Amino acid sequence: MKLASLKSARDGDLIIVSEDLTRAKAVPEIAPTMQTALDNWNTLSPALEAVYQRINNHSEKETFTFDPVLCAAPLPRAHQWLDGSAYLHHVELVRKARGAQMPPEFLTDPLMYQGISDQLLGPRDPAYFDTEEWGIDFEAEVVVMTDDVPMGVTPDHAGEHIKLLTLVNDVSLRNLIPQELGKGFGFLQSKPPSAYAPVAITPDELGHHWQDYKIHLPLHVHYNEEQYGAPNCGQDMNFNFAQLIAHAAKSRPLGAGTMLGSGTISNRDEHSGSCCLAEKRMLEIIASGKAETPFMKFGDRVRIEMFNEHNNSIFGAIDHQMCQRKQHETV
Repeated sequence: MKLASLKSARDGDLIIVSEDLTRAKAVPEIAPTMQTALDNWNTLSPALEAVYQRINNHSEKETFTFDPVLCAAPLPRAHQWLDGSAYLHHVELVRKARGAQMPPEFLTDPLMYQGISDQLLGPRDPAYFDTEEWGIDFEAEVVVMTDDVPMGVTPDHAGEHIKLLTLVNDVSLRNLIPQELGKGFGFLQSKPPSAYAPVAITPDELGHHWQDYKIHLPLHVHYNEEQYGAPNCGQDMNFNFAQLIAHAAKSRPLGAGTMLGSGTISNRDEHSGSCCLAEKRMLEIIASGKAETPFMKFGDRVRIEMFNEHNNSIFGAIDHQMCQRKQHETV
């Protein structure tokens, strides 16, 4: 099943989207919003699935053309956004570039932080910043969305709580990160709102590409229309999503609508490219002692998308631009 949220008020209007991302239908009589669906997933998902099947076999009436430009993030505002760092190759590069070793506990205890979730960007929304000096970077990731997760859930059972998946550009302001982390209290100013793919899908949509709570498909990143990277999301993922959920729920329950990110997709095979500018810069520092790749400029675009074996888009694309905020405007 594929779901999305049309821009409307703060929480959007839930729509069901056809498998080929061409048609859609609003279902307020079943669930007016994505959050409502996640709050009552076991009760409402069978009715949502029935409409989805009718849309796909062209028997559902009053559908309309699906347009990702009209979409908010699948959850326009979420109760909780947690981001892990499941690809330790990415962490290793960052540390190696500054001459630091990987602590052994990183191999068994996932890195994770809690970020902004009250204002999330849709797939075509521009991202606004005051200055390029903040070091604007994209980070292409996979995201899972859960129902209610009990405190202390084990990895063996945590995967049962994954109801939907989507993609995110987890925007980072690299030049603000060192000072913030140096305070020993985590990210805040360096993690502005992120942008999400137009569509969230149930895991069964991935077929055999969803194994061991990982997506075994490449994530394609285009930067200013040029191919930048296409690493495989299932390769070199040291912690799967069940393990990440269990880590997050160790000492607290997770409410329905919790979103949890994989961290920047990163493969050890450098020919697969990168999913962020920082990783390429780290490789340059390791090779020559100096980063040559600049961070993003105003007007730069990033496109993030995943395709199935038939080259059909699964989630639709994140395709948005970095823009300068006018000083008299609030965003």
